[in-house]
Amino acid sequence: MSSSSRRTSQSVALTRLAQISALALAATLVGCQSTRQVDESESVRAHNYQARIKHKPAPLIMAKPKQQAPQDVWERMRQGFALQDTIDVNPRIEQQRLWFASNPRFVETAGERGSLYLHYIVERLEERDMPLELALLPAIESAYNPMAYSRAHAAGMWQFIPSTGRHFNLRQTNFYDGRRDVTASTNAALDYLSRLHDMFNGDWLLALAAYNAGEGTVSRAIERNEKLGLPTDYWNLPLPQETRDYVPKLLALSQVVSTPESYGVNLNPIANEPYFAAVAINDRLDLSRVAAFADIDEDELIQLNPAFKKRMTVDGPQQLLVPTAKAQLLSASLSNLNPEQLLSLQPRKAVFEAAVAEASAPATRSYRVKRGDNLGSIAKANRVSVKDIQRWNKISGNRLKAGQVLAMRGGNAPSAAANRVASAKQRSTQYKVRKGDSLYLVAKRFNVEMQHLKRWNPRSGHALKPGQTLTVYLGH
Repeated sequence: MSSSSRRTSQSVALTRLAQISALALAATLVGCQSTRQVDESESVRAHNYQARIKHKPAPLIMAKPKQQAPQDVWERMRQGFALQDTIDVNPRIEQQRLWFASNPRFVETAGERGSLYLHYIVERLEERDMPLELALLPAIESAYNPMAYSRAHAAGMWQFIPSTGRHFNLRQTNFYDGRRDVTASTNAALDYLSRLHDMFNGDWLLALAAYNAGEGTVSRAIERNEKLGLPTDYWNLPLPQETRDYVPKLLALSQVVSTPESYGVNLNPIANEPYFAAVAINDRLDLSRVAAFADIDEDELIQLNPAFKKRMTVDGPQQLLVPTAKAQLLSASLSNLNPEQLLSLQPRKAVFEAAVAEASAPATRSYRVKRGDNLGSIAKANRVSVKDIQRWNKISGNRLKAGQVLAMRGGNAPSAAANRVASAKQRSTQYKVRKGDSLYLVAKRFNVEMQHLKRWNPRSGHALKPGQTLTVYLGH
């Protein structure tokens, strides 16, 4: 090959090699650029992700969304229901639930009446970490009527009998009855329920049964079942029919309140805020006059202060419960009253004196004449005169008939000694004190008043000892 041809061939080869090298370099550069773009994109995303993690506190990632406070007291109660968790389908509860479903107006009316008090009750229960079903207990006891009074002389929303009320410091005078006091009776009831809860080893159903029937009744039922080798839970105890229905009623009502629409019940919302506030007072006031002065509905003021029996602030705590919206203004107004204005809010002298006379008048009672009775023995037993008995009953002579009913006033009812004739002696019993007993528990067990038990056993003292024997007169 000539040198010219060889040079031409080498030149072509070099040109092709240059082209191939250029293409390869271009491909390499494109590949590098593509790879760099991906890497930079991933890097940016990773950086942003790391930044988000860095600026987002770890606990908030795992935390549940904070639950807002309910606007309705009914909903607040539902969130605190705790007695349903261990209860299966129960025919005794179903029977009571059917009654509520068939009588929706009862639930609705009780709810309307309770709207004044429910927020306060729920607050006190939550403070003590108690099941919020207990806020429905006054519906079972009294339909939230603070004026309620039973044949057993139980009074108020929580239905305290006189002796139990006094035991829990609920004063009872001619002008004031603490059993009807909205705040005092609520706190006393929760004290009582808490004590029963502890007494029955943390079993709320037994505590509720004891609230209805008394500790003694429930304790004896438990002892009976233990001796027979039977279960000692509430559902298996041989209790009075009223008590057998009492707990299922509360549980059934709480189920209705949980889903009222399912039972055709319309519960009006109750604002989840205090309905009333306490206003300090230093003087005797007439509730009717205070209501007019503060532009408060008179019936509402009385419903908030039902413990003042004569509608005068006498013998009770130095405070009035008033609707929250009126409290601050009333408090300021009372503190700025001049003597003449203050006098206008006090009971009229004639009205007050009449109330005092009525309150101090001798209580009227009756006495049924027994075989062998005469005016002298009846007068002595009742600590009154024969002439008084004749005057009260318009009797001119001394003749009486067995079974005749005499009106009695003043004096005192026949003493225990006068009543313990042969027939009464047959109704007495001896009780041997057990470990953990107290005069209060024994009195409740036999449904007698503690003051009578003390009188029958003057040497018993306050601290009872196991094995000690007490005399109890049944049916006293």
